[in-house]
Amino acid sequence: MLGHAVIPAGSAVRSPGVRLAMAGITATVIAADQAAKSLVLAGHPADGSSFAFVAVRLVRNTGASGGLASGYPVLVTITALGVTALAAAFAIRASSRAAALCLAAVLGGACGNLSDRLFRSPGFGRGGVVDWIHIGTGGGSLDLADLAIQFGVIGAIIAMLVAERTRRTRRQEQPEL
Repeated sequence: MLGHAVIPAGSAVRSPGVRLAMAGITATVIAADQAAKSLVLAGHPADGSSFAFVAVRLVRNTGASGGLASGYPVLVTITALGVTALAAAFAIRASSRAAALCLAAVLGGACGNLSDRLFRSPGFGRGGVVDWIHIGTGGGSLDLADLAIQFGVIGAIIAMLVAERTRRTRRQEQPEL
């Protein structure tokens, strides 16, 4: 019964169906991210293929988002471990099923990028994330994991706001005793 001690009473994760869906989403994001990165690395895109305002351009990012702290890959890896643990904690505590599922995408993206940092060259804990999607004429590049994180966070925030609004509406509609 350790699981019930860790998982709060109102958590959506208490439902076996939600847990299974979350595991599936997390695993799918990790698998899709790693498969796409492997395909891009195998293709060795030199300058990148362009599709309108999106280009395939291979970048090894040893820093955080936007190249922040790129000179400190071990520090970034330790921070990524913390962010991954935080994403898992939020996913476990989410009371809304929709928010929990969106947070599973965030967790999958965090795990995908963390695996790059841990297992890709130049070595354990110092690896660079393989970013390959370049949007527009300026700015940086990203990967499927980054997209899962960004859309997952936006989706989770929307789901939490909708759930809170629904709770408030239900409380207002209840007759007073």
